[in-house]
Amino acid sequence: MSKSQYETFENHEPYPPYGRPDASLYTAETLAYGLSKDTYRPAYESEAYFVGEPVLPRQGGSAPGRGRAPNDDGTADEDGSAHDARECESEVPAGVGGRAARRRRARGAERPESAVRRLLPQALVVAFLAGGTTAFVAKDKAVELSVDGRHRTLHTFADDVHELLAEEGVRVGAHDMVAPAPGAALASGDAVAVRYGRPVRLTLDGQRRQVWTTAHTVEGALDELGVRAEGAYLSTSRSKSIGRAGLALDVRTERAVTIMADGRTRTIRTNAATVREAVEEAGIGLEGQDTTSVPPESFPRDGQTVTVLRISGAREIREEQIPFAVERTDDPTLFKGTEVVYQAGRPGLRRDTYLLRTVNGVQEKPRRETSEVVRKPRKQVVKVGTRPLPSSVDGADGLDWGGLAACESGGRPHAVDPSGTFGGLYQFDARTWHSLGGSGRPQDAPAEEQTFRAKKLYMRRGATPWPHCGTRLRG
Repeated sequence: MSKSQYETFENHEPYPPYGRPDASLYTAETLAYGLSKDTYRPAYESEAYFVGEPVLPRQGGSAPGRGRAPNDDGTADEDGSAHDARECESEVPAGVGGRAARRRRARGAERPESAVRRLLPQALVVAFLAGGTTAFVAKDKAVELSVDGRHRTLHTFADDVHELLAEEGVRVGAHDMVAPAPGAALASGDAVAVRYGRPVRLTLDGQRRQVWTTAHTVEGALDELGVRAEGAYLSTSRSKSIGRAGLALDVRTERAVTIMADGRTRTIRTNAATVREAVEEAGIGLEGQDTTSVPPESFPRDGQTVTVLRISGAREIREEQIPFAVERTDDPTLFKGTEVVYQAGRPGLRRDTYLLRTVNGVQEKPRRETSEVVRKPRKQVVKVGTRPLPSSVDGADGLDWGGLAACESGGRPHAVDPSGTFGGLYQFDARTWHSLGGSGRPQDAPAEEQTFRAKKLYMRRGATPWPHCGTRLRG
């Protein structure tokens, strides 16, 4: 092998000792990835070449790399090693040794700046990951979250309570309690509590309303709402749990009520629901029509005074007439001043029931309880004449009609004989009156009309209708 073959590589770095990789390739930045040195070995070193260190022929009594042995040209390598490439080739097995030599020569041909360029990106990646890991660890927080009494510790990157609840899927409403507030910042070691609101349909001393509580039991709800429960009536147990759907709760607190009955006064403390129950708790009975000064079924208030009323009495039925109405209508067939009852009126009848009571020995004014109409009234219809009166009747105007009227009726237009058959100034019967054009009864007609019809009767029959008084007509 010629010397020119070696001269080709004179200006390159010396090889590392055979069997030992270059330690400068495995820097701290490279090993930060958690890789072993073998990861960066050349392929020939990673297979089976460094199981044991091969022994090369000595030259001049020195092992390769142990001193400065001259080369073929009488010079030494820069690292002080002296060896003959031809001797190396002759000692390495064929096939394997040749490939290894060529790879060593190619590796030796790399310049220092090439190795630096190759390691620089890896170092930058390691530095970036190291800084990101530090930021990652700084953002992580360990917090304790309690949701409706269930506690757990978790890690989060949330900046505030609102983000934490959204991250954990915890929904809160207007009646729920969150501590600290949703906008509060989070730090590692903080504790966040969420308590859900529960609707309570509360009836407190008769007043109904709906309230919200975050307590889990009835007793806790009463404390939270500020309800005084000592001696109170509760519709359910104090230890009963309250679910998310809520419950209905009736609370009657203890009250002082004064009862006055039969001349005595008693003050009791009670949680009764009605005045009647409070009176019974005082040992006072209500019998018959007895009642109280306030409705017995009303709710007794604290400090209220209730008077028991002892009532006795009876009911009385009275009948009263209902007056009838009068309706007047014009009739052109009747002379002016004439009124005829066309339909007689009839009063109605009403039956009333009155309550006669004696309260605590004092009789009260009768009070009407019911009223019933037994018979409706019937109106009376009266016809009023509008026809003008005649001025005279030929042949009868000169007679003494005043003397005849004085003899027949005493001069009274409404006179009626004892039998009820004849009426008026001239004592007409109904048949004769109607035949002369009159309507209704003669005694209901005006005096002028009666005289006019009497004259007409005289012209028909003379004085015969008045057998006893007819002679008066001639004076």
